[in-house]
Amino acid sequence: MINKANTKSKLKDPRADSDSSEKSAKKSFKRTSAYGRQLEEKQKVKQAYGLREKQFRNVFEKATTMEGTPGENLLCLLERRLDNVVYRLKMAINAQQARQMIVHGHVLVNGKKVTSPSSLVFLGDVISLKHSSLQKEKFVETVIDKRMNIAIKVPEWLELNKQNRVGKILRYPVRSDIQIPVEEYLIVELYSR
Repeated sequence: MINKANTKSKLKDPRADSDSSEKSAKKSFKRTSAYGRQLEEKQKVKQAYGLREKQFRNVFEKATTMEGTPGENLLCLLERRLDNVVYRLKMAINAQQARQMIVHGHVLVNGKKVTSPSSLVFLGDVISLKHSSLQKEKFVETVIDKRMNIAIKVPEWLELNKQNRVGKILRYPVRSDIQIPVEEYLIVELYSR
């Protein structure tokens, strides 16, 4: 005859293993260091604006020479890049597509073709699409009108004329205009090491 009490004590409870693995997982979790948080913040902004390290570093250097706080200047400069403005004006589905449209010569700034996505826009600049690009029905239908018909609000510092597909810079962006949740002071601390 088998003693049931002895067999129960010899069998392992499967829940006991999961409890011990949870405890070891909690022990192995480490808090992110200050440097780690700064790096995460920088990487988040770089990814949001589609920049490489050298481009981001150059924008940061320019932001530190400007009047005002470097963190806010950095975000303002990033928002003023032509690829970002084309995306915010709802002329492209995403930021990568905005970059491609600019490089391929579909975008005009003040009536002149600009092929550099990193160029900055200034007060009163008028951003439009090339006339020959607007003649291509498939391009207009699949790229431009697809996003313009969505009820996405254009930032207050930009003005969009949907009928003519033209945007205008009313003022420079300020910190409150930037929608990305960023703690820019961490980026400034990272680069000031």
